[in-house]
Order: sequence, then C-alpha cells, then structure tokens
Amino acid sequence: MFGARRTRVTLPIMDIRLFNSLTRSVETFTPQHPDRVTFYICGPTVYNYAHIGNARGPVVFGVLVDVLRRRFGKVDYARNITDVDDKINAAALEQKVPITAITDRYAAIYREDMSALGVRLPDIEPAATAHISQMIRMIEQLIASGHAYAAEGHVLFSVSSYPAYGQLSRRSTDEMLAGARVEIAPYKREPGDFVLWKPSTPELPGWDSPWGRGRPGWHIECSAMCEAHLGETIDIHAGGVDLQFPHHENEIAQSVCAHGGKPFARFWLHNGMLTFDGSKMSKSVGNIRTVHELIRKQPPEALRLALLSAHYRQPLDWSESLIEQSIRTLDRLYGTLRDLQAVEAADLPIPQKVDAALCDDLNTPLALAEVQQIAARARQSQLALASLDSAENRQAAALCKSELVAAGRALGLLQQAPAEWFGRGGNADDEARIQSLVDARNEAKQQRDFARADAIRKQLLDEGIAMEDTPTGVRWKRIG
Repeated sequence: MFGARRTRVTLPIMDIRLFNSLTRSVETFTPQHPDRVTFYICGPTVYNYAHIGNARGPVVFGVLVDVLRRRFGKVDYARNITDVDDKINAAALEQKVPITAITDRYAAIYREDMSALGVRLPDIEPAATAHISQMIRMIEQLIASGHAYAAEGHVLFSVSSYPAYGQLSRRSTDEMLAGARVEIAPYKREPGDFVLWKPSTPELPGWDSPWGRGRPGWHIECSAMCEAHLGETIDIHAGGVDLQFPHHENEIAQSVCAHGGKPFARFWLHNGMLTFDGSKMSKSVGNIRTVHELIRKQPPEALRLALLSAHYRQPLDWSESLIEQSIRTLDRLYGTLRDLQAVEAADLPIPQKVDAALCDDLNTPLALAEVQQIAARARQSQLALASLDSAENRQAAALCKSELVAAGRALGLLQQAPAEWFGRGGNADDEARIQSLVDARNEAKQQRDFARADAIRKQLLDEGIAMEDTPTGVRWKRIG
C-alpha cells in the first residue's frame, strides 16, 4: 500500500511570525518557557446567543493554537466564560430566574455552536464566578500599592497611577474618555478611573468582600482568571479589535500594577470585525446573525471556511454570497476527494507551503490558495488514474489525496467523508436512493433512452439534487 511505502520527509522548521498589537509590528514568536505556550482569549458573556462575529476569534485563533502545538508541543489555551455581568443580571431579573439559569443555558449552547464550527474546547475554561476570591485578592493588592481606592462601596483603579496607560490602543486621554463612555460619578477621583468592584442591591447577585456585598467589574475578571491559570506574564492574549480599548487596556493596567511592574502579555493579537453587507452589525438595525441560527440553515463547515477566507486582522464582510461561494468551494474540494475514493489517503504532515502561510501571521487566505493548488494537482492525478490505472498512477493519486486531506486538516476543513458533505440534510437510506437514481440515469443514457434520463434528472432537480458530468463520472450534490 502507498501508506506503507511512503518515506516521511523532514521539513525545515519555520519561524512563527505574528503581528503584535502592542508594538505594531510583526515579530518572531518564541514562548517564554520552551516547553509551554500560554495563550488566553476573551470568551463569551453568556446571556444570549453568540453572533457570527463572536465566532471569528475562536475559529482563527484555534488554527493558531494548532500551529503552536505542532511547533512547540504543549499549549495551555484558556478561553473564559463571563457569567456575571449587568446584561446577565438584567436578563435574569426580566425572566425572574437565578443568573445560573441564564448562564448555564447559554454557555452550553455556545459550546455546542462552536463545536459545530469545528472549534475545539479550550484546555482551560475558567468561569468568572468561580474566581471571586482571586479577584478580591488582586483588588486588595492594587489598593495596597496605591493603584486603586475604595469609595462608597466601590473600588476603582486610579488611571493616573499608571503612566503607561493607553500604550496598547495609542489613544490620547480625551479619546480614551470618549471611547470608554465613562460614567461621571462623585466617588471617582478622575473621570477615567474604572470600576474593579461595585455594590450589589438585594435583588442582584453579590459576594461578601472587604468593601461590602458586591460584584466584580468586567475587566478585573480576565486579569484574575489569567493569573490563576497561566501565571503573571503570559505569552499571547487575543480577542476582537473592539476589545482593545477599554477592556484590554484596563487588563494591562491592573495586571502590571498588581504584579509589581511585570509585563502582562508578551503578544497581543486582535482579529478584525465583521460587517454585514457593508454595514456594521447592530441589534438596532436588525442585521445580527447568530451562530445558532446560521448552523441550522447552512453547512457549518462552509461558515468556518467563510470566517477563514480573509486575513484575521482585516475586516470581513459577511453576506449570503460569501456563504454561497464557500459552499461552492467545498463542493469542488469534496468532489475531488470523492472522485479519488478508489485510492486510500495516508496520514501525512501538513504540506510545507500551507504550514508556511499559517506561520506567516496566520495567513489563512494564502493557506487556502495552497489548498486549491493541491486540489488542482489531485484533479490532474485522477484524470491520469482514469485513463491508465497503473500502480504508478495510483500512488500519485493517493499522494495528492493525502496532501489535500492534510492541508485541509491545518484549517479544520475536509475532514468528513465526501458522502457526508454531499448528503447533508439527508440520511444513509436517502443517499442510497439518490445514488440508485443517478445510476439509473447513467444506464438510460448508455441505452440512448434520453427521455428517461431527462426525466430522472428533472426528478432529482425537483428534490434539490444537481448532477454534474465529469471525465471520471457523475457527481451529485444537494442545492436546496
């Protein structure tokens, strides 16, 4: 067999280069500890369904985690769950249920929806409510070091105590005040000071603290969870560019000050935002598309491909045409694999050019272009296999198929059987029935019974099944 005879080729190790938002430059990445990469991404606030824009970070940075694991081995990848928040409290009060009734439900839905998109669970999934003691301890450290102060049941971070504040977002003081939509309150020393702890009224969730019963501010949650599971200085912190200010800026300030000036994150990675048909996604406009809704209407793998189609740092315009193009692309790629079903794929490493593209600041568009090139070679090999079924041609076709599957694996694509892709929405019996009709049409054409062949084609088309005549036989796919 081809797989048994294959000689594994040792590929050169390429540097992983990433754009660091903190320095505004592409830098070579090496972990601070050679046997462990620490990686944190801001996770969901679980009070409702996640919209498709929320999925871009988990999808693209999940690909990066795989790149890092292939290169360095161990990656401690954390994605938090924000399960205490004013939006959660409002939903719980409206529905007259405890906050856990909201958070448990939507956290489970979030995991299921991300799994449908091919996003694996992180190694660590800390929940904010399980880390209240760590948050209180960090706040106490900030007060003791003069970087925070208590006032009227609140604790606030003193922005003026940290001269480097604003280094990540490169904003002026006026821009930061406008961007943070600061609350003007009498207990604040400066308008830009942000809340670390706030009091809770009896109907709101709260925990005992040195400053009275209350709950944490949003920013302190991530700092405390990061410290608890990954350490005081981590390798990579990622999230959407909309979180850069104020959330990530505030995380840096409170973490650096709580840890005696130690850096919080060595690399900051930010993915661009999604627009919808050229407009910003907004609930008020009504153009929000949730993952939960989309995966029930469209093939999840096509949604994943769409999210990977643009460079992660660039904006991505979400549209029906983008999804349709992604479906057509996967139809062609899975069609190539189906046409090569006579040969068996071996377990190959990620092709060098695909790996190189991903190591170059996670260049998924270039990696996808390389996948298309490998598929083109595979289609050439299948034509050779069809014209002359020799051992040499079978080996060449098996190699191309193996490379295509390995290339897809690097992006979380092309890992299901072609029959599953083309049979989406159907079942095994239905697929067998469709194939029997396709075979009957082929037989009718061979017998020159074109009326019967046309009738079968129409029947299948009415069922949403399209057929395509190729040099290696007839392909069929669902189109509706």
